[in-house]
Amino acid sequence: MRIVISEFISLDGVVQAPGGPEEDTDGGFAHGGWSQPFFDPEVVGGAFADATAKAEALLFGRRTWQTMAAAWPGREGDPFADQMNSIPKHVVSATLTDADLTWNNTTLIPGAEALARLRELHAADGGDLLVMGSPTLARTLIAEGLVDELRLIVMPVLLGGGKSIFPADGGRRTLELVSTATSPAGVNVCTYRPVGG
Repeated sequence: MRIVISEFISLDGVVQAPGGPEEDTDGGFAHGGWSQPFFDPEVVGGAFADATAKAEALLFGRRTWQTMAAAWPGREGDPFADQMNSIPKHVVSATLTDADLTWNNTTLIPGAEALARLRELHAADGGDLLVMGSPTLARTLIAEGLVDELRLIVMPVLLGGGKSIFPADGGRRTLELVSTATSPAGVNVCTYRPVGG
């Protein structure tokens, strides 16, 4: 499967809590919901819808999965919610158990087995395995060379610190810009693929 990471990201590389104030306050992060002023249905919404439409399955870290699992099941009847609820999902966690998997079509990838299982999924036949949010998981996938495409929805804002998806290991990773689109609010939707990948 192709592993695709899609992220709302600030100009200074922050992906933490784009959706709301209480989404993720780790480290005293006080800017939750920062992406909302820049959202437009055509460019930003279109990029998000396109990524999910191409996904055969979703891959999450624990915190993002729990946020999504609390939000989408209660919105049945909305076409996007129905898609999110029905699509197969994988969650990487060292603390969740199968009994915690209340969101239908979710498979647990235990933390201790994560890299081996992620490599198996990556090597398997199939379409896109889409990662949204999940900065620790995204950072690990990038560091391990398991990402086939990065779709960065770059918002024109500086947040001064917060969680990032980029490894800080000193490694150089060259990417090719495949496409870009700009919204009226100055959001750049940039799709990158690893060079030679």
